[in-house]
Amino acid sequence: MTQTPRGDAVPAAPAAPVPAAAPAMPTLATPVLYALVFVEGYVSLGSEIVALRRLVPHLGSSITITAPTIGFFLLALALGYQAGGRPSDDYLGRVRRNFLIAAALIAAGLAGPTVDALFAHVQPAPVAYLLFVGLVLCPVAWLLGQTVPLLTNLLRHEHVGARSGAALYWSTLGSFLGSLSLSLLVMQWLGVYAAVLICALLPLCLLPWLAGSRLRGGAAAAGLAALALGFNLVLPQQVETAYATYRVAPVALPGMQDPKVFWINNSAASLIDDSKPPRYTRYIERLRTILLMDLAYFERDILVLGAGGFTLSHREESNRYTYVDIDPEVKALAERDFLGEPVRGRFIAGDARRYVADSSERYDAVVVDAYSALTNIPTHLVTREFWRDTRRVLKEDGVLLVNLILDPRLSTPYARNLIATIQAEYGPCGVEVLFRNLPQSNVLLQCFAGPPVAPPQLYTDEVNRADLDHLREP
Repeated sequence: MTQTPRGDAVPAAPAAPVPAAAPAMPTLATPVLYALVFVEGYVSLGSEIVALRRLVPHLGSSITITAPTIGFFLLALALGYQAGGRPSDDYLGRVRRNFLIAAALIAAGLAGPTVDALFAHVQPAPVAYLLFVGLVLCPVAWLLGQTVPLLTNLLRHEHVGARSGAALYWSTLGSFLGSLSLSLLVMQWLGVYAAVLICALLPLCLLPWLAGSRLRGGAAAAGLAALALGFNLVLPQQVETAYATYRVAPVALPGMQDPKVFWINNSAASLIDDSKPPRYTRYIERLRTILLMDLAYFERDILVLGAGGFTLSHREESNRYTYVDIDPEVKALAERDFLGEPVRGRFIAGDARRYVADSSERYDAVVVDAYSALTNIPTHLVTREFWRDTRRVLKEDGVLLVNLILDPRLSTPYARNLIATIQAEYGPCGVEVLFRNLPQSNVLLQCFAGPPVAPPQLYTDEVNRADLDHLREP
């Protein structure tokens, strides 16, 4: 006991408790940590690329689809960064969990049959789009976005800036290599399903290093790998390339003998039957009539932008045809699965606008029949600059033939503006609506090259030059 100046007894202060030792934080070798953030960058951007490609058959590839998709992806990634910076422990466990869930979402949610079923059963299409982005793409971005801030806590550097810089370097490098390798190599040579498998399986390869038990991590990886293979190899898949989805299916049509349709991005691109001679879709038969009967073309050079099923030149030996299509695989697919015989004509794999801008060849006719999905013409093929380039590759007396899918009354802003854009470059064009009783119809435009036409002048009661103009006609 100690004494105070007043002599009161005061008990001694208890000794301060010794803090318990903090549990040792699990660590990984620095190369493994870098591998994790590299894979995160590769897979996250790879998932975005695959998602954009999966949307093409259902919504097209216009900027009104790609820009919001990229925006949603970046927002989810930013929220993932924020979420990854909050935890103060169990960093590897959180990364392990995120990799598992992300791999499962990629394997099942980005598989072709899953996306096709979603857009087939959920209408309208914008609702299916929001479900796809909200339930598949954004969760993947949010989960993987947590990786860098979580693993930065485990990197050993002198200061925080060095740790963050190293992590972001490897993550961004993974994104760069993922964007190049998946779009230019994997999708081109193997298909979209292979890109999905790579994005799903890469995180699983590192899972054993993240699990408390190598055996448990290996078992989880094996289970998810089986899921990925099942959704992307076992389930029925359409024929896919980096640019489009293809299938050939029979259809019942009156007056036709065993017809079959060549579907490109869920749009009926071409039709052929077993009649002698074969029957084709109505707009192709009309185009053939214009070229062979109305214009009496023989031994002429005809450029077709957008190959479809190559039926315009099918068993037509009067003229020379050149097809330009963005997908280098479409010719082999059409010959094998649709026509059952070699395509008649020359095929050039490339972008239609790039070809007409650079080509030194001149043609008697240019046929524009290019669609990315449903009724969507690629937006860079509707501008006045594009139509000016089509005119550049025409001979002086050449003709432009355009297949459009529009409302039959031509009353929508898209129909009126598109036709006006073409006529602004070519002058007045013939307009032929093939199906008046359908909400969407094939509309054929026939325009001629030549000197610019003077703008029209209206006849009124005060100034009426109709008789004079009539006399001036050739």
